[in-house]
Amino acid sequence: MTAGGDASPQLTFTNHLGPDDVALALRADVASGLAAEPKRIPPKWFYDETGSELFDKITRLDEYYPTEAERSALQANADEIVALSGADTVLELGSGSSDKTRTLLDSFAKAGRLRGYVPFDVSGSALRAAAVELVRRYPSMRLDAVVGDFDRHLHLLPTTGRRLLAFLGGTIGNYEHGARSRLLRSIADTLRSGETFLLGTDLVKDADRLVSAYDDSAGVTAAFNKNVLAVVNRELRADFDLDSFDHVARWNADEEWIEMWLRSTAQQVVTVADLDLAVRFAEGEEMLTEISAKFRREGVESELAAVGLELIGWWTDPDGDYAISLSRKP
Repeated sequence: MTAGGDASPQLTFTNHLGPDDVALALRADVASGLAAEPKRIPPKWFYDETGSELFDKITRLDEYYPTEAERSALQANADEIVALSGADTVLELGSGSSDKTRTLLDSFAKAGRLRGYVPFDVSGSALRAAAVELVRRYPSMRLDAVVGDFDRHLHLLPTTGRRLLAFLGGTIGNYEHGARSRLLRSIADTLRSGETFLLGTDLVKDADRLVSAYDDSAGVTAAFNKNVLAVVNRELRADFDLDSFDHVARWNADEEWIEMWLRSTAQQVVTVADLDLAVRFAEGEEMLTEISAKFRREGVESELAAVGLELIGWWTDPDGDYAISLSRKP
């Protein structure tokens, strides 16, 4: 029996998060973020139940291309990815519902090389919901679900099998340069010689199209962005007025990333009771909630090489909007 609960020969759950870990992390992030210049709240706090539902709606919007572009690239090239990887076990960071990953698991199963799957996510409920169907779909596969923070717990991942570590969804783009380098270094250190890393990256393209993807005409992304204020209100007894902030999305051409901000529409003071804070916002002041970096092949290859990973495969969707890369640790 692994830490955190119920197990069967094919299914185990391990929880590396204590009961107060998430609450303490939120307190720390909000306290430091509201004291920063400019103010900021990290994007990981978007995803309560409402935020997750809104993001699911975003992925189905006409303007938001990354989800389907990644799915298309994966579906067209999964067999080649499996063959090149030499793996028999898939580890996935930020697995969520494991929806797109089933394409990859199907190809491993077809090749007779699906030994195990390790979904790794901060949400235990998401892992449990996905695990039930995955065990039914792949009855001979061992599934070891891990609840944790991949900024802290990568070194605790199971080591069984020859592993492919997948990090899809373009989530790597939410990390600024230094943090991204540290995460990639941690991933490289987690892999053993010969093991592989599958990475999803959104590519640089027309700025207007990028901005539209993060500022849709229906206002779904705006609601998603503002929902982070509702999370802070609920969890830390704050009094953000969501109607007093506007959603802003802009392209930073120097950094080659999209930025999402919340702009105060008036001079106001927000209190965060659980942190004993009173925070002043000037009219027009903006608070950063997300960056989403966009990539070029040469940049991805360089960042992987910097942590000792060799690019061995590169695939895009038919329109060349999104890339999936495979690298190997020598």
